[in-house]
Amino acid sequence: MVRPYRFRLEEFLRLPLPERGVELLEGEVYQMAPIGPRHAYTVNRWNRILSGFPEVWVQVQGPLVLSPDTYLEPDLALLRPGDYRERLPRPEDVLLLVEVAEASLDYDLSKKVPLYAKGGVPEVWVQDLLSERLLLFRTPEGDHYREQIWVKPGERVSPLAFPEASLEVPW
Repeated sequence: MVRPYRFRLEEFLRLPLPERGVELLEGEVYQMAPIGPRHAYTVNRWNRILSGFPEVWVQVQGPLVLSPDTYLEPDLALLRPGDYRERLPRPEDVLLLVEVAEASLDYDLSKKVPLYAKGGVPEVWVQDLLSERLLLFRTPEGDHYREQIWVKPGERVSPLAFPEASLEVPW
């Protein structure tokens, strides 16, 4: 009988993998597509926008451990300040995640967003570069989000963690 091998986080972190673009989703290893210019530009724009919040850390394309068999690298994570020298960020550290999707939209929506919800990440934004919209996912419940909002570039949004903020959706 042929069966896939499922990795645990400790095994995954010891594998000789490329430095970027590899994620572990419920024990399965996924290789990400290379980042193109539009994707990189949008990540940089969001980084500039989100860096204005006091008392938070903006992590760009860094690690997030959702469970013992799930390690993701969201494009941006707005994190509570903390000492991450001895451990990787976990869902309880996250205020907001931003994923920028061009070639990865289906993967982000069908694989990653349900895992973020399951892990208890309070809010995820997916910038859909192909359809020119921002998808907001809020209020995790099981493997989905109860609130899903579509916003167009130029409109304004407020993160749940900072309701007084009014951020223009970049394009």
